[in-house]
Amino acid sequence: MFAEFGIITTALALVCAVFATLASAYGALNKTERWVLSARNAALLTWPLITTSALILLAAQYSGDYSIKYVYDVTNSTEPLFYKMTALWGGQPGSLLFWAWAMSTFTSLTLLLNWRSDRRLMPWVITFTMLTLSFFLILNNIYENPFERFWAIPGHSDVIAAVFQPANYTLFTPVDGRGLNPLLRHPGMVIHPPMLYAGYVGMTIPWAFAMAALASGQLNTNWIKATRRWTLVAWLFLSLGLLLGGRWAYDVLGWGGYWGWDPVENAALLPWLTGTAFLHSVMIQEKRGMLKVWNMFLIILTFLLVILGTFATRSGIVASVHSFAQSAIGVPMLVFVGSTIVGCLAIWAWRWQRGDLASDHQLDALVSRESMFVLNNWIFVGITIMVLWGTYAPVFSEIFTGQQITLGKEYYNAVVVPLFGAMYVLMGIAPLVAWKKASFSALGRAIRVPLVLTVATVAVLFVTGTHNGGALLGYGLIFFAGYTTVIEYARGVRARMGKGENPVQALARLFTRSRQRYGGYFIHLGVVVIGIGVIGSTLFQMQTQETISQGESISLGNMTMVYTDAFSAMADDGRDMVIANVAVYRDGQHVADIRPRKDDFQNQGMTMTIAGQYTTLESDFYVLLTNWEGQRLTFHVYLNPLINLVWWGGMILMIGTIIAAWPTPQRDSLVRSAEAASPGQLQLAGD
Repeated sequence: MFAEFGIITTALALVCAVFATLASAYGALNKTERWVLSARNAALLTWPLITTSALILLAAQYSGDYSIKYVYDVTNSTEPLFYKMTALWGGQPGSLLFWAWAMSTFTSLTLLLNWRSDRRLMPWVITFTMLTLSFFLILNNIYENPFERFWAIPGHSDVIAAVFQPANYTLFTPVDGRGLNPLLRHPGMVIHPPMLYAGYVGMTIPWAFAMAALASGQLNTNWIKATRRWTLVAWLFLSLGLLLGGRWAYDVLGWGGYWGWDPVENAALLPWLTGTAFLHSVMIQEKRGMLKVWNMFLIILTFLLVILGTFATRSGIVASVHSFAQSAIGVPMLVFVGSTIVGCLAIWAWRWQRGDLASDHQLDALVSRESMFVLNNWIFVGITIMVLWGTYAPVFSEIFTGQQITLGKEYYNAVVVPLFGAMYVLMGIAPLVAWKKASFSALGRAIRVPLVLTVATVAVLFVTGTHNGGALLGYGLIFFAGYTTVIEYARGVRARMGKGENPVQALARLFTRSRQRYGGYFIHLGVVVIGIGVIGSTLFQMQTQETISQGESISLGNMTMVYTDAFSAMADDGRDMVIANVAVYRDGQHVADIRPRKDDFQNQGMTMTIAGQYTTLESDFYVLLTNWEGQRLTFHVYLNPLINLVWWGGMILMIGTIIAAWPTPQRDSLVRSAEAASPGQLQLAGD
């Protein structure tokens, strides 16, 4: 019963999405209001239909309807309810359904919130969002249907999976399911995919507005104003997805790190990089009417990288612990990626060639806020190109040479790390440079204080024992950016204190009066804290591996672990566990007892190594149980300095993004004039 309703609602959602795509395009081209309104209604209808499909699949997972192949693949009777529900995105068909649901959710919210203020763009916004949704619903209905069921001929052992009942076959229900992939049974991995999907899908909204502006000829800054918060929200979700993915890797994969330049990790990083560049450069278009061609290209590139990342994760073209199994959707996704690239770049190039994207002003001087933003953009695009090549070079080398090359950590350290260093330099300089035109002498005076503070900080680090040249250079660049940001806050607070406000009131007013600016500075502080954590946890990480007997110890830095005992147990979900009890000492003082363990999922043929961790702000003492030979155990031990600053910096970044995206009580004149218009009037603009 579950499957029939799921098949019907998913198919109806596809019908509505296709109709909305065609009707909105027809209405926009012919300036016919009724077709656009009908398309809007159909687009809004996709949300309850896909929501119903998702709820039906959740109900099937909850009740254990193992006749549905997807339920069989990702759940079983011993699985905790929490993981049964989050298994919705634990496999390819379910994750595609969740992707479609998120796409429909973002589109519906856009139609409800932006309908009155951006009517001229909305017909084409519907077209491009629904075209994207239609494609993913085609995948869900035809290639990866989550409601596919098991069928068998009575008296025969062969079982097949199909959406509809084949002739002579009857429904077959296995006794139990296989269960969720053990690697996904972690809170971080439960939350990470939805955040990442929301970031991917969220970036579709500013792209759709940009394409609507190109299609309609409405190429002023209205499309940017309409999507500023959508872009920030999508960027927030992407950032949170990357952060949670790193935490999952740190806790579950058992290698002592959180970022390994894995192809799927990179696929999520790429749109984050170009999205960050876009958020910076659109400020110049709003303020000076510049970089119109570039901003269009950036948001198109961001969307293309989102689709490329989705394709790479699901097609099997890159090998990764994060990716789904190879499936039949590779070819249609490749066709969609290729046609999207051609279509987007064609309409962008056409408008560029016509002169419709000409800038209102040119750069006035080499030393100016505008030029700093341009350099910032080039750095982010440079990082994107380097990461893109490192990710897909193995694919291209195998296609053209028959041999697969692998570009590992050394490649990224050589080409990407220096660019991130340049990014921190610009983070420190850009806020100090005036708009339009500045002088080198004025810049020199402005950087004097943060530069002196930076030199003093590096000197203190050297005197206190940090002698690694690369670390000192990295810390210097990062602290320079941090001190500049703090000084900008101090200047703002001092200016408001001159109006009679106390420091707390002055700081609060900075955020309420200029959320975008000071929220952005708060994001910069988060990036500074992350940078400090990355340097500490990578350049100063210590590790050792030893086999010891009960009562013996392993020392690393100022930390010591003592193996007290070990035992085996079986969990409620059927996995066998080997658990070691370890006492942790810091400078000779007992501080904690931890339990590193190995989990053996025999029914799935997988073994997981779960670390025991003693965590402080200063460092993580990270212990892995790697082998058990009678009474002797082998432990791999890491001491990761400052690693927790990576997570704390991520939280600061999140708070800054929320501040920058938080709506202000005042509405701009565009919204006020749109709301004053007759509710029934729809303006459709062309060239």
